Amino acid sequence: MAKKPKKAPAGEGEAEGQDAAAPGGGKKKLIMIGAAVLVLAGAGGGFMVMRSRAAHAEKPAAEQKLPVAFMDVREMNVNLMPEPGQTQPRFVRLKIALEVRDSKVAAEVQPLMPRVEDTFQVFVRELRVGDFEAAGGTYRLREELLRRVNVAVYPAKVDAVLFKDFIIQ
Repeated sequence: MAKKPKKAPAGEGEAEGQDAAAPGGGKKKLIMIGAAVLVLAGAGGGFMVMRSRAAHAEKPAAEQKLPVAFMDVREMNVNLMPEPGQTQPRFVRLKIALEVRDSKVAAEVQPLMPRVEDTFQVFVRELRVGDFEAAGGTYRLREELLRRVNVAVYPAKVDAVLFKDFIIQ
């Protein structure tokens, strides 16, 4: 911060012919200096943004994309728990794909697919049609299936559960 100039004793400035009451002259300088600092900071920030964009553009597209592998889970037709007073059975047909980081992780998960399918069927069999119709029901189903598949394939990790087909009959 700028320091305030020291005031001259009461009679000195007037005796030399200087105007002691010249307010605003220092404030104008401070405003001009502040504006210059803001302009320089903005220009420096713009330069850094352009420089980082140029660095990202120089990388080939193959290096920027992370390798992803998808694994199909066998199609499942599962009966749902009946609603109170319901006489006809209801079913859900699911086609699911698992997203994993790369083919190496897919090779780790592949031998465990029977365990994954069993986990899915046991969980979905306990659901009711109302669980899917509620707000966010499909989202909650996806998150619960992801949690359960990661427990089943530990120490490998599945990144996402993707619905390819989801029909309630």
